[in-house]
Amino acid sequence: MSPYLDLPPLSAAEFAAIEDQVAALLHTEADVIVTQGEALLPLEAAIRGAAHPGSTALNIVTGPYGQTFGNWLRSCGAHVVDLAAPFDGAVSAAQVAEALEANPGIDFVSLVHAEAATGNTNPVAGIGAVVREHGALLMLDAVASVAAEPLLTDAWGVDLCVIGGQKAMGGPAGVSAVSVSERAWERIAANPAAPRRSYLSLLDWKERWTDAGRTVLPHAPAQLEMLALGACLDRIAADGLSAVIARHRAASAATRAGVRALGTLSPFVHEDAHAAPVATTLRTPDGVDATALAARLDPALPVQPGGGALAGSMLRVNHYGPAASLETVRACLDALAAATGADPAPALTAADAAWGAAV
Repeated sequence: MSPYLDLPPLSAAEFAAIEDQVAALLHTEADVIVTQGEALLPLEAAIRGAAHPGSTALNIVTGPYGQTFGNWLRSCGAHVVDLAAPFDGAVSAAQVAEALEANPGIDFVSLVHAEAATGNTNPVAGIGAVVREHGALLMLDAVASVAAEPLLTDAWGVDLCVIGGQKAMGGPAGVSAVSVSERAWERIAANPAAPRRSYLSLLDWKERWTDAGRTVLPHAPAQLEMLALGACLDRIAADGLSAVIARHRAASAATRAGVRALGTLSPFVHEDAHAAPVATTLRTPDGVDATALAARLDPALPVQPGGGALAGSMLRVNHYGPAASLETVRACLDALAAATGADPAPALTAADAAWGAAV
């Protein structure tokens, strides 16, 4: 029998220890709840716990996930103010402050840190400061940013911070986590529409697990996913979080420099400061279909066409987790050069120089 099918049950102490590792990764003293599903589970749970009829939410849209959050907020009966920014850049703290000033009743703000689908990242520290000054709760989707760029949950005033293990952490997709501040718990507890006796109920977890001393698990955990999450947390700790972040930053810088030297494609996100370290999105020239171009590449490479309306004009180079390496960046540039009829040498030289400067 496979050793992975004959494991002793995961104990409550082991489960709690993994939660503590997640808290350390997020730089938070808040409660952390590890949820048994992909990160959309705690994202929806956080929104349905905090939003309700009569509440007003500022939903910051810099990519497809922001659009999803707006739909959930509206289905909760909240009045939603959308702050949309072009997908090829970031939203600014000043824009958020202006929206809050124009809508003083806003009591909840939803934000995506890094949008892997569009390749941008938002300045959470500045946004968090203006949201806290306004008095609203801040929910952050940090699935694509955790372990790829700094994430200072408490220092930035993030009340609900959701992560998943499948991107920069290099872990499993089937388990995720959310940190919940005291302010967020108070808001959820006071919400009569918050889910109870439900898979989406954060309050059930708090009462049956966190407040009960984390000694008895309320259900059988997803054993293999939890062990995989623990393993990738151990690996990050062994490598050093700063080194993992530096590797992702270098992968982004090298890819962007290489693509610019290639000349046949261009970065979708114009400003380097707005580029997410987990993935680099590329704009194809007029008349070049991104889906068809991606189909000509080795399927083992972490390159795919954009989603939805961007499928014909965007390529996405995923350089996260194990793919945050110079070897992977060079392989992707080499393949893109061959597919577009460009000389790879300048691109590889530029990528090597940018990687060296970033690490």
